[in-house]
Amino acid sequence: IHRQADIVEALIGRLELDRFHVLAHDYGDTVAQELLARQNDGSGKGRWLSACFLNGGLFPETHRALLTQKLLLSPLGPLLNRLSGQASFNRAFSKVFGAQTRPNALQLQEYWFLVNYKQGKHIFHNLITYIDDRRTHRQRWLRALIDAQIPLALINGSDDPVSGAHMVARYKELGCRLDYLAELAGIGHYPQLEAASLVSEHYLAFLE
Repeated sequence: IHRQADIVEALIGRLELDRFHVLAHDYGDTVAQELLARQNDGSGKGRWLSACFLNGGLFPETHRALLTQKLLLSPLGPLLNRLSGQASFNRAFSKVFGAQTRPNALQLQEYWFLVNYKQGKHIFHNLITYIDDRRTHRQRWLRALIDAQIPLALINGSDDPVSGAHMVARYKELGCRLDYLAELAGIGHYPQLEAASLVSEHYLAFLE
Protein backbone atom coordinates (compact mmCIF):
# COMPACT_ATOMS: atom_id res chain seq x y z
CA ILE A 1 0.00 0.00 0.00
CA HIS A 2 2.81 2.41 0.85
CA ARG A 3 4.41 1.75 -2.52
CA GLN A 4 1.14 2.50 -4.28
CA ALA A 5 0.85 5.73 -2.27
CA ASP A 6 4.38 6.66 -3.35
CA ILE A 7 3.43 6.06 -6.99
CA VAL A 8 0.37 8.30 -6.64
CA GLU A 9 2.47 11.06 -5.09
CA ALA A 10 5.04 10.72 -7.86
CA LEU A 11 2.23 11.19 -10.39
CA ILE A 12 0.97 14.24 -8.49
CA GLY A 13 4.46 15.72 -8.74
CA ARG A 14 4.81 14.80 -12.39
CA LEU A 15 1.50 16.46 -13.26
CA GLU A 16 2.33 19.42 -11.01
CA LEU A 17 -1.02 19.16 -9.24
CA ASP A 18 -1.48 21.63 -6.42
CA ARG A 19 -5.06 21.46 -5.12
CA PHE A 20 -7.46 18.61 -5.89
CA HIS A 21 -10.33 16.41 -4.72
CA VAL A 22 -9.89 12.66 -4.18
CA LEU A 23 -12.41 9.93 -5.09
CA ALA A 24 -11.40 6.37 -4.18
CA HIS A 25 -12.83 2.85 -4.22
CA ASP A 26 -11.93 -0.53 -2.67
CA TYR A 27 -8.14 -1.08 -2.79
CA GLY A 28 -7.84 2.61 -3.62
CA ASP A 29 -9.58 3.47 -0.34
CA THR A 30 -6.68 1.99 1.58
CA VAL A 31 -4.13 3.82 -0.57
CA ALA A 32 -6.12 7.01 0.03
CA GLN A 33 -6.03 6.40 3.80
CA GLU A 34 -2.24 6.29 3.73
CA LEU A 35 -2.13 9.40 1.57
CA LEU A 36 -4.56 11.14 3.92
CA ALA A 37 -2.34 10.26 6.88
CA ARG A 38 0.49 12.02 5.06
CA GLN A 39 -1.73 15.02 4.42
CA ASN A 40 -2.57 15.18 8.11
CA ASP A 41 1.07 15.16 9.21
CA GLY A 42 2.14 17.67 6.57
CA SER A 43 4.29 15.31 4.51
CA GLY A 44 1.83 14.71 1.66
CA LYS A 45 2.17 15.97 -1.89
CA GLY A 46 -0.29 18.64 -3.03
CA ARG A 47 -3.23 19.94 -1.05
CA TRP A 48 -6.36 17.82 -0.77
CA LEU A 49 -9.66 19.68 -0.90
CA SER A 50 -11.86 16.70 -0.02
CA ALA A 51 -11.96 12.90 -0.10
CA CYS A 52 -14.84 10.57 -0.95
CA PHE A 53 -14.71 6.84 -0.35
CA LEU A 54 -16.82 4.32 -2.26
CA ASN A 55 -17.13 0.77 -0.92
CA GLY A 56 -13.88 -0.43 0.61
CA GLY A 57 -12.43 -2.14 3.65
CA LEU A 58 -11.55 0.94 5.68
CA PHE A 59 -11.31 -1.16 8.86
CA PRO A 60 -9.86 -4.69 8.96
CA GLU A 61 -12.38 -5.80 11.58
CA THR A 62 -15.34 -5.12 9.27
CA HIS A 63 -13.80 -6.43 6.04
CA ARG A 64 -15.61 -9.68 5.26
CA ALA A 65 -13.20 -11.30 2.85
CA LEU A 66 -14.60 -13.70 0.27
CA LEU A 67 -13.39 -17.31 0.30
CA THR A 68 -11.50 -16.59 -2.91
CA GLN A 69 -9.63 -13.73 -1.22
CA LYS A 70 -8.77 -15.87 1.80
CA LEU A 71 -7.39 -18.61 -0.43
CA LEU A 72 -5.36 -16.15 -2.51
CA LEU A 73 -3.81 -14.85 0.71
CA SER A 74 -2.87 -18.36 1.82
CA PRO A 75 0.16 -20.41 0.66
CA LEU A 76 -2.16 -21.87 -1.97
CA GLY A 77 -2.62 -18.43 -3.53
CA PRO A 78 -0.19 -18.72 -6.47
CA LEU A 79 -1.55 -22.16 -7.44
CA LEU A 80 -5.16 -21.08 -7.13
CA ASN A 81 -4.44 -18.02 -9.23
CA ARG A 82 -2.98 -20.12 -12.04
CA LEU A 83 -5.86 -22.60 -11.99
CA SER A 84 -8.75 -20.17 -11.74
CA GLY A 85 -10.60 -19.36 -14.95
CA GLN A 86 -13.44 -17.24 -16.18
CA ALA A 87 -16.19 -19.40 -14.66
CA SER A 88 -14.83 -18.99 -11.13
CA PHE A 89 -14.21 -15.30 -11.76
CA ASN A 90 -17.80 -14.81 -12.93
CA ARG A 91 -19.20 -16.49 -9.81
CA ALA A 92 -17.02 -14.62 -7.31
CA PHE A 93 -17.37 -11.25 -9.04
CA SER A 94 -21.15 -11.45 -9.36
CA LYS A 95 -21.58 -12.27 -5.66
CA VAL A 96 -20.56 -8.79 -4.54
CA PHE A 97 -23.15 -6.98 -6.67
CA GLY A 98 -26.70 -6.16 -5.62
CA ALA A 99 -29.33 -8.78 -6.43
CA GLN A 100 -30.83 -6.62 -9.20
CA THR A 101 -27.63 -5.03 -10.49
CA ARG A 102 -25.43 -8.01 -11.34
CA PRO A 103 -23.46 -7.88 -14.60
CA ASN A 104 -24.80 -9.72 -17.63
CA ALA A 105 -22.81 -12.24 -19.67
CA LEU A 106 -21.38 -9.61 -22.03
CA GLN A 107 -20.28 -7.37 -19.17
CA LEU A 108 -18.64 -10.31 -17.40
CA GLN A 109 -16.75 -11.10 -20.58
CA GLU A 110 -15.53 -7.50 -20.77
CA TYR A 111 -14.44 -7.48 -17.12
CA TRP A 112 -12.61 -10.77 -17.63
CA PHE A 113 -10.77 -9.26 -20.58
CA LEU A 114 -9.74 -6.26 -18.47
CA VAL A 115 -8.56 -8.48 -15.61
CA ASN A 116 -6.32 -10.39 -18.02
CA TYR A 117 -4.95 -7.34 -19.84
CA LYS A 118 -1.15 -7.54 -19.76
CA GLN A 119 -1.51 -10.69 -17.61
CA GLY A 120 -3.10 -8.74 -14.78
CA LYS A 121 -4.73 -11.82 -13.28
CA HIS A 122 -1.35 -13.30 -12.46
CA ILE A 123 -0.58 -10.70 -9.79
CA PHE A 124 -3.80 -11.17 -7.80
CA HIS A 125 -2.09 -13.22 -5.10
CA ASN A 126 0.52 -10.47 -4.71
CA LEU A 127 -1.97 -7.61 -4.51
CA ILE A 128 -4.16 -9.40 -1.96
CA THR A 129 -1.49 -8.80 0.70
CA TYR A 130 -3.15 -5.41 1.26
CA ILE A 131 -5.45 -7.29 3.65
CA ASP A 132 -2.44 -7.88 5.92
CA ASP A 133 -1.35 -4.26 5.49
CA ARG A 134 -4.73 -3.11 6.80
CA ARG A 135 -4.21 -5.06 10.01
CA THR A 136 -0.63 -3.88 10.48
CA HIS A 137 -1.39 -0.20 9.90
CA ARG A 138 -4.93 -0.10 11.29
CA GLN A 139 -4.26 2.58 13.89
CA ARG A 140 -2.46 4.92 11.48
CA TRP A 141 -5.17 4.62 8.85
CA LEU A 142 -7.96 4.95 11.41
CA ARG A 143 -6.39 8.14 12.76
CA ALA A 144 -6.22 9.47 9.21
CA LEU A 145 -10.04 9.40 9.10
CA ILE A 146 -10.51 10.76 12.62
CA ASP A 147 -7.97 13.58 12.31
CA ALA A 148 -8.83 14.65 8.75
CA GLN A 149 -8.75 18.40 8.18
CA ILE A 150 -10.77 18.21 4.96
CA PRO A 151 -14.39 17.16 4.26
CA LEU A 152 -14.88 13.39 3.99
CA ALA A 153 -17.75 11.53 2.34
CA LEU A 154 -18.96 7.95 2.06
CA ILE A 155 -21.03 6.78 -0.90
CA ASN A 156 -21.67 3.15 -0.06
CA GLY A 157 -23.59 0.28 -1.60
CA SER A 158 -25.42 -1.15 1.40
CA ASP A 159 -25.83 -4.68 0.00
CA ASP A 160 -22.11 -5.24 -0.46
CA PRO A 161 -21.28 -8.45 1.47
CA VAL A 162 -17.64 -7.34 1.85
CA SER A 163 -17.88 -3.66 2.85
CA GLY A 164 -21.55 -2.75 2.95
CA ALA A 165 -23.83 -1.29 5.62
CA HIS A 166 -21.82 -2.93 8.41
CA MET A 167 -18.74 -0.93 7.40
CA VAL A 168 -20.68 2.36 7.52
CA ALA A 169 -21.99 1.47 10.99
CA ARG A 170 -18.45 0.87 12.20
CA TYR A 171 -17.26 4.13 10.62
CA LYS A 172 -19.79 6.05 12.69
CA GLU A 173 -19.04 4.04 15.82
CA LEU A 174 -15.33 4.87 15.63
CA GLY A 175 -16.00 8.62 15.39
CA CYS A 176 -14.37 9.17 12.02
CA ARG A 177 -14.97 12.49 10.31
CA LEU A 178 -18.03 12.32 8.08
CA ASP A 179 -19.36 15.35 6.22
CA TYR A 180 -21.57 13.54 3.71
CA LEU A 181 -23.13 10.07 3.68
CA ALA A 182 -25.10 8.27 0.98
CA GLU A 183 -26.17 4.69 1.70
CA LEU A 184 -27.44 3.08 -1.50
CA ALA A 185 -30.04 0.37 -0.87
CA GLY A 186 -29.92 -2.61 -3.20
CA ILE A 187 -26.44 -1.72 -4.43
CA GLY A 188 -23.38 -3.86 -3.87
CA HIS A 189 -19.61 -3.43 -3.93
CA TYR A 190 -19.39 -1.44 -7.18
CA PRO A 191 -21.78 1.51 -6.86
CA GLN A 192 -19.95 3.37 -9.64
CA LEU A 193 -20.98 0.53 -11.99
CA GLU A 194 -24.31 -0.47 -10.47
CA ALA A 195 -25.72 3.03 -9.95
CA ALA A 196 -23.41 5.38 -11.85
CA SER A 197 -25.88 8.27 -12.17
CA LEU A 198 -26.80 8.11 -8.49
CA VAL A 199 -23.15 8.08 -7.45
CA SER A 200 -22.49 11.10 -9.67
CA GLU A 201 -25.42 12.97 -8.15
CA HIS A 202 -24.26 12.30 -4.61
CA TYR A 203 -20.64 13.11 -5.37
CA LEU A 204 -21.51 16.43 -6.99
CA ALA A 205 -23.81 17.24 -4.05
CA PHE A 206 -20.91 16.55 -1.68
CA LEU A 207 -18.57 18.81 -3.65
CA GLU A 208 -21.08 21.66 -3.48
